Parts: sequence; structure tokens; C-alpha cells
Amino acid sequence: MKLGVVGLPNVGKSTLFNAITKAGAECANYPFCTIEPNVGVVAVPDNRLDVLGKMYNTKKITPAVVEFVDIAGLVKGASKGEGLGNKFLANIRETDAIVHVVRCFEDENVTHVESTVDPLRDIETINLELIFADMDSVKKRLDKAISMIKTGDKKYKVESDFLSKLYAHLESGKPARTLDVSEDEKAYLKDLFLLTDKPVIYTANVGETDMGKDAEEIPLAKKVKEFAYGENAEFMVICAKAEEELSTLPEDEKAMFLEELGLKESGLSKLIKASYKILGLISYLTAGEKEVRAWTIENGTKAPQAAGKIHSDFERGFIRAEIVSYENLVELGSFNAAKEKGKVRSEGKDYVIKDGDVVLFRFNV
Repeated sequence: MKLGVVGLPNVGKSTLFNAITKAGAECANYPFCTIEPNVGVVAVPDNRLDVLGKMYNTKKITPAVVEFVDIAGLVKGASKGEGLGNKFLANIRETDAIVHVVRCFEDENVTHVESTVDPLRDIETINLELIFADMDSVKKRLDKAISMIKTGDKKYKVESDFLSKLYAHLESGKPARTLDVSEDEKAYLKDLFLLTDKPVIYTANVGETDMGKDAEEIPLAKKVKEFAYGENAEFMVICAKAEEELSTLPEDEKAMFLEELGLKESGLSKLIKASYKILGLISYLTAGEKEVRAWTIENGTKAPQAAGKIHSDFERGFIRAEIVSYENLVELGSFNAAKEKGKVRSEGKDYVIKDGDVVLFRFNV
């Protein structure tokens, strides 16, 4: 899973990136201090792994991971190559989802590229640049489809009709992800790899005085929340500066720090949950003395395909999956005890893996 952290210059992108990856991206009070995309791989917080690790006295714990890409700040005209536009658009195209950081704090010591703080204006600036880039892509495909209609193949007429509808939607200033599409049209849309078809998590970056507050209590953040939900996107509030401070603390001090700030969990934890939700992802677990590990799959994945995440041989030679829920395994203390109590199920190739399933795959190749 690769998430692109985007936003206008000086909204807190690199500060947030530093906080969640501890990668030390340069953070300066001027546009384009991020020239090349900084990339950081972080572990997905999952307390279940620690519990299973102790239960099995395991030698190795391997969490699921998320790759964050801190992408250079965007300005008006990026779709036409202004600023670092071409580089920005190429980097964002490679991500699975977008973390759109929006400045929701006032600070005279941190300049704003537009001189004033206006989160909805900032969102519109970026969204329009992505829409303009998508319009160029769709126009090229549409022209090609129209030229192919003369071959007599009906699929080109169907394709051109859809692309015309999509182009009109983009031209009205709306992202591709908000277009109502049929099941057949979904395949056309997916094949276009559009920037505005990517899921978005709008992230309101607030000041330290607003930490612990609900978005409804922060006027600027409330505007972002309403916009995000109007788009069926994800939304979260974060204080990037505080998260960066939190990332430098030893583990035993982090809980105290969060409690003092009135926070139940870190921004990283909230961001991971939002990412999994918007991409429709879950984790299943494998556990043993050699390794306890979390595996990320799409919700709805069947057992053989889930096995294939471990190794292609597991999927090709799949026989069955022996499954116990994490809760039952912890309650009963061991896989064998769970088996004796009838809590271990033998499932076949049509079984859909659930979040928190602890799985032992049986296969033969």
C-alpha cells in the first residue's frame, strides 16, 4: 500500500511525513523544499502481533507495512508544468491513495503560498490541477475511440459514450471518483488510471491549541470535514507538529504524552485505520515459533488468494485453511487448545478471509 502525501507548499506535509516515518525529510519555511519525493516505509500498528508473539515465544514479529511518499508542494498551473507540476503528477500517479494535507492553523511565522489561510480554496487548487491533468488523459482516449468507431466494432461507440460522459463530469470541476458509473463502466474507469479516481483522506492539520478537539469545534477543520464527507472521502484531524514531537519519544513515554494532550491514539494509528478503510483492506495473521506476521489483503479475498500473498505455491496447491479467530486463540491460550474446544475451522477454497483470522494453510505442490 503506497500513500502519497500531498498539499500546497507549507501546509505541513513534510512535518507530517517526518512524524509518521521518522525519515527526516527536510522541512523549511519556503516552497519546494521537497524536490525529490521522500519515501518512508512504516509498520502498521497492531497490538495483536505483540500478544501472539508472547504466546508463541516467537523469534520474529513482522507487521504489515505502508509506504508513504512525501510529494513536492503543488501550485496553480501544475497540470501545465508550473512549479514542479510534472514531477508531482507523475509521483502521485504511482500511489494507491492520496493523503491530502490541508492547513487549518494560523501562524504568522509560517508563510502561505496564497498569503491567507483558506482550506477550501487550497483543496480546490489541488483538485482542479488533478482534474485538468485527467481531462488531458481522457481527451486523448476519447479522440482515439471516436476514430476507431469507423471500424464497425461496437465497443468503441460504447467506450466513446462513456468517455464523453466522464469528460463532461471533469469539465464541470468534479473528480472522477464522484461519477456515478455502472458495473461495466467501472472497468473502463479503472483502465484509465486517473489521478482523481484515487481515494482521498483529507487531513486537517491544526495548531497545538486545537489538539484533542472535535472537528466541529475548529471552524477551519469543520469546513474540510463537510467537504470530505460530501465527496464520500475519509477525513481526519491531526496536529503534525505535535505528532513530530511524539515520534521522538521512547515508547513508554508516548502513552503519557497522548494522555496529556487528550488524545486516545496517535495520528499515525488514525491515518492507518483511515487508509485501510478507504482502500477496503484487512489483515489476517499467521503465528508460530519462527514468526508472527500480519498479511494485508483486500476485504472479500478468498482463502486460496490470501494464501498466495505468502507464496504462489500456497495458492496453486491450496487444499484447505485451518482458521481460528484471534479472540478465541488468545482466550484459549494455544492453537491446540482452540482445536480441542472446536474453535478451529477447516475452510475450503470459497471461504472469505476475515480481519483477525489466524490462519494455517494446508497445500500440496
